[in-house]
Amino acid sequence: MSAKQVTGGTVHKIPEDLKRALSTTPAALKVWNDITPLARNEWICWVISGKKAETRNIRIAKGLSKLKGGMRRPCCWAGCPHR
Repeated sequence: MSAKQVTGGTVHKIPEDLKRALSTTPAALKVWNDITPLARNEWICWVISGKKAETRNIRIAKGLSKLKGGMRRPCCWAGCPHR
């Protein structure tokens, strides 16, 4: 897998906005590619569960920050109900 390749989750397909953001943030992408597909699924579901574009953008920015810091799953979220 190349350093720029962004892998998806188990249930959810990674949305283009999240994929683009990860591919331009090497530190977050490194953690992203190291976590399990189930953990990636949690991040994807957390992002796409925001209905407004503004909420999604905030979650993407916050997610990148948390991933850069080494966080492997979204904090304070019940988890993906789709699995």
